Amino acid sequence: METREETNMTRTRRAAFRIALSIAGAALLPAGLPSVAAAAQAVDHLGVPGPIRFDGKSFVLAWSAQPSAGYVKQEYVPAGQAVERYEQMLLLERVPGKLKAIDAANMQVQALKQRKASDPIVNMDLVQNPKSGEVLLDFVVSAKDRAGHVIVEWNAYRYATIAGGEPGVMLFGVSHRAYGAENAKAFMGRLKTLRAAQMNALAKADMPRLR
Repeated sequence: METREETNMTRTRRAAFRIALSIAGAALLPAGLPSVAAAAQAVDHLGVPGPIRFDGKSFVLAWSAQPSAGYVKQEYVPAGQAVERYEQMLLLERVPGKLKAIDAANMQVQALKQRKASDPIVNMDLVQNPKSGEVLLDFVVSAKDRAGHVIVEWNAYRYATIAGGEPGVMLFGVSHRAYGAENAKAFMGRLKTLRAAQMNALAKADMPRLR
């Protein structure tokens, strides 16, 4: 079961697309990750059933949601992991509407700036490709569970404006978590190396072809 603090981190991780969906005039997705039973019933809504290969690993579809027409969220984890308490995850989302990649990324940035008041570890970096219009945003956040154990999460999001067909934005991202003080300390110690490798892999990866 995910703790309240982990749910707050999930809210931050998904903030950009919830806000974007609100702008599009659709209902918001309730915050928080699914239960184990819900995760077991993952359905591919995007034509990307997986497994997805990323940086030498295979990720299988573990959770999905379709909160409204055209808005889809799917999460993929390596075998043996679960979305409720993962170490590494891939995210794939599509939100419809007249929204550009930079708009969605900037919304996430604003959400992170607000979070920084209560989470001093928050740090972020945004890079936009002027030719393609794609945006790479990465950020780190932290929280404590009900037992007081720290959780650290680093995310890298690649935003792209959908060309052709129904207008909108898609997100392809990778997320890493560490649980407990010792693991979090070790995680932060290697984050510089991890960040460089994962950002490079994400930038070079082929964007999934959505249905």
